[in-house]
Amino acid sequence: MNKTMSGALALLGCACAGAALAQSQVQVYGVIDTSLVYTTNSNAAGDAVVKMPGLTGSVPSRLGFRGSEEVGDGMAVFFVLENGFNPDNGTAGQGNRLFGRQAALGLKGAYGTLTLGRQNNMTLYGALDSDVIGPNLFSVASLDPYLANSRSDNAIGYLGRRAGIALGLTYSLGRDAAASGGPAATNCAGEAPGNAKACRQVTALLGYDGNDYGLTTTYDILYGHAGAANGLSSSDLYDRRRTLNAYWKLGGSRLGGGVIDRSVGLAAGNSDSRLYYVNGSYQFAEPLALDLQLARLDFAHSGNDATMLVARLSYYLSKRTAVYSAFGHMDNRGSAAFALDAGGTVGAGMSQSGLMAGIRHAF
Repeated sequence: MNKTMSGALALLGCACAGAALAQSQVQVYGVIDTSLVYTTNSNAAGDAVVKMPGLTGSVPSRLGFRGSEEVGDGMAVFFVLENGFNPDNGTAGQGNRLFGRQAALGLKGAYGTLTLGRQNNMTLYGALDSDVIGPNLFSVASLDPYLANSRSDNAIGYLGRRAGIALGLTYSLGRDAAASGGPAATNCAGEAPGNAKACRQVTALLGYDGNDYGLTTTYDILYGHAGAANGLSSSDLYDRRRTLNAYWKLGGSRLGGGVIDRSVGLAAGNSDSRLYYVNGSYQFAEPLALDLQLARLDFAHSGNDATMLVARLSYYLSKRTAVYSAFGHMDNRGSAAFALDAGGTVGAGMSQSGLMAGIRHAF
């Protein structure tokens, strides 16, 4: 009798476990992208350099886990854990975080998604369709590194789409807990007693996505606190971006462009700039694609501006694997020192040219 009961319980346990597995869907995914790059004028002496960049090739490398479970009434619980890593040396990206790209849990249904945790904010979503080059090593991220790192810690996010209209919002109680510096880790954990404004960030999106075109506008403001990077050493100081992005589909090609209006309120005064970009993508044949981008960063009341041109050719060996090459040129004016390769270096006021070749595999 005991053996019979034990066997029944074991079968029931297996059946319950099977039911749970059937309801929960978990996927492991990722991208490995590595390249070699040559750039001129990489220091004040005008020396060139050849290197294997860790930051990115054509897209940043990543390893992720995502899953969802139906919970009834058309609702589902979902999660995403996404690690960014540097394939040149195997280290973690985004300030050496385990899941520096995303670490979020949420609910989704007919009215959109509600997400809690580290997540992409609306500045990143706003440029997804209009920026055909994306987070390439040579890209608009070379002129404003934040654009490729638009993520927020400690955030509550909503994104809904209906009849082509998209509406999104994120509110972060502490925008960046990592302390390694740079655009991906700016040492502003927030959640400080007595100062609710410390390291707060708000982003918003309103857009329309049609069959052949789309238009999106976003708003993004982040505040500082003691010890935060990029001069934002007080919660009274801020960094604000307002963007307008658009794209058009024309047969086998896509055209896009946008403007990023930025105002940085620092202790020494405001610093205002506008970043303009236009780009296009053309599919020559099934395996071959060409992407072009022209961008200009224009500072108010300053001649320290920069203009960049990028061309990238990709050949798809399969749906998951591509080889690519890219050429870029950065024209720095005045004392500007924007490196062509994101995360790279250039002599102040020097123009820089570069060549890159690499391979990308998604799984």
